[in-house]
Amino acid sequence: MEKRLQEAQLYKEEGNQRYREGKYRDAVTCLLQMEPVNYERVREYSQKVLERQPDNAKALYRAGVAFFHLQDYDQARHYLLAAVNRQPKDANVRRYLQLTQSELSSYHRKEKQLYLGMFG
Repeated sequence: MEKRLQEAQLYKEEGNQRYREGKYRDAVTCLLQMEPVNYERVREYSQKVLERQPDNAKALYRAGVAFFHLQDYDQARHYLLAAVNRQPKDANVRRYLQLTQSELSSYHRKEKQLYLGMFG
């Protein structure tokens, strides 16, 4: 356990250094290796990469994963669809897109049941 905490601290320090240097892609990589992953920061850094490189498939994927874990499934779907268009054979992108679609379907089913209960 102590070793994992030390590793996490090293990733955090390295990620912070990369962020200060403006190397957002490297900072995101460091954040994704930390436990637990700080998805707010992954989202933020991925979006900074996308400001400069809007077609960066890896940043689109990472933004989608971050939004998925932050439970913003509409935004996750947006970024993951863009990523799958650029990397149609990437199994990880397709898996997260499928998970996102599943969460959205579940949400819409629950919402429908709620409205049926209110107005039915």
